[in-house]
Amino acid sequence: MTAVIGIDLGGTAIKLGLFTADGNCVKSLTVATPQPATPTAVFTTIVEAIAQVDPENHSTAIGIGTPGPADAQGRIALVAINLAGWQDVPLADWLEAKTGKPTILANDANCAGLGEAWLGAGRRFQNLILLTLGTGVGGAIILDGKLFVGHRGAAGELGLITLYPDGHVCNSGNQGSLEQFASVTAIRRRTGKEPSELGALAQQGDKSALAFWQEYGRDLGIGLTSLIYVLTPEAVVIGGGVSASCEFFLPGAIAEIEKRVLPTSRVGLEILPAELGNAAGMVGAAKLALVKKADYEKE
Repeated sequence: MTAVIGIDLGGTAIKLGLFTADGNCVKSLTVATPQPATPTAVFTTIVEAIAQVDPENHSTAIGIGTPGPADAQGRIALVAINLAGWQDVPLADWLEAKTGKPTILANDANCAGLGEAWLGAGRRFQNLILLTLGTGVGGAIILDGKLFVGHRGAAGELGLITLYPDGHVCNSGNQGSLEQFASVTAIRRRTGKEPSELGALAQQGDKSALAFWQEYGRDLGIGLTSLIYVLTPEAVVIGGGVSASCEFFLPGAIAEIEKRVLPTSRVGLEILPAELGNAAGMVGAAKLALVKKADYEKE
């Protein structure tokens, strides 16, 4: 059996899966991220977990999604949000030296996008964008079936586009970014409630919750308008924790897009909820590994 390992490295948990080339997950494992999550501690934990998820050493490559940007070659974790002491960590080199397997890194949102494009809501499309609505707002761009990362690896920061120029200051230095209106953090600031609370209230027909989701959908739709004009994707996939309430905000977002985007820029466009949930990053990391393995074999 030829297989690869996909790893989703998070601040609290590390998820690993052993995948065949057709996307079948043979075995999966979740382990706690060591605290403090220093590079050496995380590396040691990953090596031990790989031995557990692939005890018979079937895997031929490793892909890892990290909570922050990687360099364009997928070798170095430039910085990792919520992980202690991560700056220019050559994680791919470390793992290759330890395991002997070709290894590649990517931003976790990019991995989630690859996962949805391979086995999830985006599998019918060659050109799509994924927006993850979570603590922040992340994104991924798939063009002609391939992940687009730009010339230095940092493309796809879709949540950092400007929505309202006089809005709240963003950690990125931008002001009024989409993230400042669409993230979990922004929802808490705007309403004093958790997205799950607002979803439950909307299910019960609460007028204020329904009005909030309508406004939220409008803001999301305006943000997507800019992305659609630039990329003209076949599909927009909406993931992240907030997407659990998409039935209440997607209609408003779609109405805004239909109002603002020329028909020629949205021919056949589909706006879809993500399908893979918390497994998307791990699945996408496995796809990344398969691509790396194929490139490695060409060399």
